Formats: sequence, C-alpha cells, structure tokens
Amino acid sequence: MAFYRKNIGGLHQTMRIALGVAVAIAAVVYLAGATAWLVALGGAGFALTGVVGYCPMCAVAGIERGGVS
Repeated sequence: MAFYRKNIGGLHQTMRIALGVAVAIAAVVYLAGATAWLVALGGAGFALTGVVGYCPMCAVAGIERGGVS
C-alpha cells in the first residue's frame, strides 16, 4: 500500500535518475567544501524522486503522468 500516487512517467523517472546522479557526481568532483555536498545532496534528492516516481513540486503544479492535468 502506497501513501502517494506516482505522478511522473517512465521516461521522466529515467531522466531524473540519470541527471540527479550526474549532478551529484559532478558536484563532488568539480566543487569543494560545503558547496559540493549541498549540490550533491540536491542531485541525490532529484534522483530519489525519480526512483520513487513521485515529485512533490509536480503535484503542486498539477502535473500528472501524461502532462498537465
């Protein structure tokens, strides 16, 4: 039983995971200090929304799997 309804589709999920992981890796490689970790954390959060299939900001904007609802 899930407490949320998926609101992003398969391609959107794949892109979120790929971009989130890429941003996290690039932040750790190219940035330094606390900035690197904050950007990496943001990338990881973006990837996590792809893994879960639910984006809170898309829900607020009214975006569903097929586009704007």
